[in-house]
Amino acid sequence: MGPIDALWHLSNLIAPSLALGMISAALAKLLWRRELAAVPWRRLAGWAAAASTVALLAGLVITGRDGRMGTYGAMVLACAAALWWAGFRRRAA
Repeated sequence: MGPIDALWHLSNLIAPSLALGMISAALAKLLWRRELAAVPWRRLAGWAAAASTVALLAGLVITGRDGRMGTYGAMVLACAAALWWAGFRRRAA
């Protein structure tokens, strides 16, 4: 496998977690407009995508394959937890 093929494989591996992070952040900003007005979309999307990527890679290491339904379920749970952490937890003043 050449370097271009490796880049395509890596980008196709990470694409679902990035898409989940961006879409879920946009939907969260749409559904909770007032509560998330002060939180930038990029912060929400970054945390959600990072958590989803960690869950995706953990699922790959644990099961030995990507694309398992349990891994996708873990991605959704990690994304929801990251959105809550980045958007709804109280910050100490």
